[in-house]
Amino acid sequence: MDTIYYLASCDTCRKIIKSLPKDVELVFHDIRQDPLTEEILEKMHSLSGSYEALFSKRAQLYKQRNLKNQTLTENDYKALILEHYTFLSRPVFIIKNEIFIGNSQPNILKLMKTLENA
Repeated sequence: MDTIYYLASCDTCRKIIKSLPKDVELVFHDIRQDPLTEEILEKMHSLSGSYEALFSKRAQLYKQRNLKNQTLTENDYKALILEHYTFLSRPVFIIKNEIFIGNSQPNILKLMKTLENA
């Protein structure tokens, strides 16, 4: 089933959800209420090609822990995402085995085009 992984308290996520076509059927997965499992993260990784692509360098904890001055490996990114939901770049859509990560305008435009053709 097509799924969105998001944070219900995130204004950007709510804005994107509000802009989705009305007839689209998605499973809504709030990552704060229902944390990501390793299995879900593995699926995201297989679609995206890397954990770093799924990682948010804008997370408050990224700054607080001074992670930008560290050399992080793929295993580090994976562990951090599993440790705390804010490390996942949001929202993440999985639509027909295609992944859309984050809220950049080109990504959201591509997502909308895919949803219109679904």
